[in-house]
Parts: sequence; structure tokens; C-alpha cells
Amino acid sequence: MKPSIGVIGLGAMGLGVAQSLLRAGYAVHACDIRPEVLAAFAAQGGTASATPAGVAEACDIVIVLVVNADQTDAVLFGPDGAFAAMRPGGLVIACATVAPAAIEALETRLRAGGVWLLDAPMSGGAAKAATGEMTLMTSGPPEAYDRARDVLPAIAGRVYRVGDRVGLGTRIKIINQLLAGVHIAAAAEAMALGLREGADPKTVYDIITHSAGNSWMFENRMAHVLAGDYTPLSAVDIFVKDLGLVLDTARAARFPLPLASAAHQMFLQAAAAGLGREDDSAVIKIFPGIALPGADRPAGNGNAGGAAS
Repeated sequence: MKPSIGVIGLGAMGLGVAQSLLRAGYAVHACDIRPEVLAAFAAQGGTASATPAGVAEACDIVIVLVVNADQTDAVLFGPDGAFAAMRPGGLVIACATVAPAAIEALETRLRAGGVWLLDAPMSGGAAKAATGEMTLMTSGPPEAYDRARDVLPAIAGRVYRVGDRVGLGTRIKIINQLLAGVHIAAAAEAMALGLREGADPKTVYDIITHSAGNSWMFENRMAHVLAGDYTPLSAVDIFVKDLGLVLDTARAARFPLPLASAAHQMFLQAAAAGLGREDDSAVIKIFPGIALPGADRPAGNGNAGGAAS
């Protein structure tokens, strides 16, 4: 029989992971702060747990899909946290984008209680999470991989084993987030210039997506801009955090990152303007003197909480 798997955090990525596990035949116990999300997941065949501890009591493998290091610590070690309820030999798969020092400290804390940790940040967005086609950048000891061996292919199309030391996967994810953030910022800047120069945005989009200047982020995020839909799939605040981690990592190594620094300032400006919980493509709104497509539509103001990035 397949083991029961716990999922803490049913945000944009976590819900897709939990659904992929259900399709693969696992019994999935999930926890989220939003009762309506839990109820919907239970209707799909999952088991809703009121607390992280309830998830851990039922599962030897717990996947944590929250936003940052503070939330990871809270669901593991806070009131009704999962760690206290886990049995020795259990496994935590941590997917949030955090600082390398944070994931290394987490491993020390878990190992003191006999629990293994797999460092497993992910990329691919909500769409690939929903289809089980994400990319996982994993690192950790062989004992952690032994426990996760059958689970990882159920949630990801590509599973990279970076090394046997926790923190290596996180370092690769930070490199990915540098590129992702810079590409979104550059895409927004390019489209904003096109709008300021009077170019038709649909024409700009069509030409660029069939030209050498295209990027995956331009193609994906500028489609949101064309639709005038800033409902958050990945929020501005996520890149305030992630590019901040990129810069902190580089600063500790005394390594210059001029493009990442500029992109971080753009996302900070958007957040300061009240756009932090809108889709990250809303960074285009910081540019003056442009008329955005769908400007007469209300901007998205949903909550991206619970989404690992």
C-alpha cells in the first residue's frame, strides 16, 4: 500500500501537488488556513485536517508548501505544529523559497528530533503543479531520498538531485528566482515602453513572442497584462521576498548583482504603491503615462498566501 502523504498549504502550488498525489493513488491529508479550500479538497477525495499536527499524526511524509521561512517554522514548530506529532524516521519535504541558512538550520532542528529533511524548492507555477509537471531542485541525505523516492515523481516532471547536503537545492532555486524576477521586470518595462510609444499591445505581444527577444516570462506574464487581469498566481510580494533573498545571498558572498538589484527596486516600488498582493505582472503599473489594457476593470486583490515560490 502507498503511504499517506501530508500536504501543509493548499495555495497556488500546494493544491496542485495535493491533487497530483491523489491522482497517483496516495491518501492525502491536507491542512490550510482557509476552511473553504479544505472543504473543496475533501470533496475531491482528500482528507482535511484542522491543524498541521493532525496531518503529521496521520502521515510519515509531510510536504510543506507555504510562502517563506517564518511560515515554515510556524506550521512545523508553532502551536499545533507538525514536528511534535511526527514519528522518528519521518520526512519533511520543504518547498518554500528561503535563505540557505534557514533551510540548513531547519535540518538541524528536525534531525534533533529524529526527522529527516529534503530540501525541495520547486518551479513551474500553478499550472504545472496542477498537472504534476513541476521542476524540483532537491538536495539532502540519502536517507531522505529513500523515503521520498516514489513520491517525488508523482508531483514533478523533473526531479533534480543536486547533492547530499541540504541547502544546495535552495541555492539553485535562488538562481532561478534571480532570472524569473529580472525577466518579469524586463518584460513589464518593454511592454510599458511599447504602450508609451503608441504601439498596439496585442501587436507587440504577438511580434515579441515570435522573435528573439521573447522569454517565457514575457509570454506568460504579459498575457495577464493584455487581459487586464492581475488576480495573483504569483504576487508582487513574492518577488519582493525572493529577490531580497537573492540579494542577501550575493551580499554575503560580496558578489554584485546590478540587474537583480534594479528588478528588486521595481517590485518594491509596486508593493509600496499598494500592489503587493496583485499578480507580479502588476509591476508594469509603476510606469507613468501609459494606458494599460483593461484599465477600466478592477485590479485583482486576491490572496496569494500559501503558495510556495
